[in-house]
Amino acid sequence: MSAGLEVEALAEPIVRLLASFGSGSTDAAAAALRESSGVVDGAHEAGRSGINGMYTAWNGRGGDAAMDKALQVQTGAATVSDRGEAMAAVVDRAGAEVAAGQREVAEILRSFLAKVDAVSAAGFSPAALALIVGTAIDHVGQALRIVQRVRAELEAETISMSELATPPKTPAPAILAPEATSAAAVEPAASGSAVVPASAGSALGGGQQVASTVVSSGGKVLESGASMLSGLSTTAASVGDSPPTSTDRSHRSTPETRPSGTRVKLTLPDGSTVEAPNQQAADAVRSALSAVGTPYVWGGTTPGAGLDCSGLTQWAYAQAGVPLPRLAQEQGYGHQQVSPGDLMPGDLAVWDGHVAMVIGNGQLVEAGDPVQTGPIRTENMGMGFLGFYRPTA
Repeated sequence: MSAGLEVEALAEPIVRLLASFGSGSTDAAAAALRESSGVVDGAHEAGRSGINGMYTAWNGRGGDAAMDKALQVQTGAATVSDRGEAMAAVVDRAGAEVAAGQREVAEILRSFLAKVDAVSAAGFSPAALALIVGTAIDHVGQALRIVQRVRAELEAETISMSELATPPKTPAPAILAPEATSAAAVEPAASGSAVVPASAGSALGGGQQVASTVVSSGGKVLESGASMLSGLSTTAASVGDSPPTSTDRSHRSTPETRPSGTRVKLTLPDGSTVEAPNQQAADAVRSALSAVGTPYVWGGTTPGAGLDCSGLTQWAYAQAGVPLPRLAQEQGYGHQQVSPGDLMPGDLAVWDGHVAMVIGNGQLVEAGDPVQTGPIRTENMGMGFLGFYRPTA
């Protein structure tokens, strides 16, 4: 066996380590995930317009049920989009980690060959071969440490992708029923899709589109993520076994109204993740939810002992440093009024004798008997509905 072949044999473990990284390119996968998320974003905005149109065209209990269902679909769409973006970020990080490992191992191989050239310039004497063998052992050790580091990084990214790959719950959209004589004649469905009179179909079209897009494009997002997860797992295994070898957004408003850089994530009792417009709104929601189960007491302002409707919202916002009037119908005074399609956690639903707080995903919290959560609505025992307001705008 010639000295040249012996050197090639010594370099072979480093060459194999370098080859184990594969191409290291994940750009196309990340771009596909982001493109799918963009499609869901567009449908989400169409759904926002649909919700507003439905609210304008159709009031009543059936309208509230359909609006609640549409808002839940909106939360599902936002969650899918967020997960797609988060998956793309995981893929980007994994690609960068693999590429960094490739560069470092390639540099180790270059360094080893350069030292072999320098040592062998005077010939392959026994002393020179011993030095080359020692250098090979040192460089293979360096390359293995890099591979072990990259494997640990990819295992962490695989765990992140696994957590993102579970699809969020997306309720069925409201469905069109035969023509009804009035909204009051249609009762909310006990389960499944909300039933909407055919006359309200055009107003609800945007929301219907969101649901179908969440199912189709959202499925593509998660399927792409699962594919990336499989690729990461394969890479993680190959990079260590060869010896050689990251969101309600419950709402996204238009660019003109979207809060910038202040949104705060919340996990609701039903497990859904939403985003409040700011820290004050998030704190108010958390405080209000902490009072769930408190009995109703007219004039009550004490969590755990007794609360009425305005006592609950006034106390919850006081914990966040935002003062509100004591009377329910006055708690929207001086604050920004928002449309149903723009609702975010912390917004208030105000009647002329009642008030409740939106928590996201089509739900609100209010002082019933006891304090409890339930679907967003505009009907309340015949009271006049004054609108939705954002105390923190």
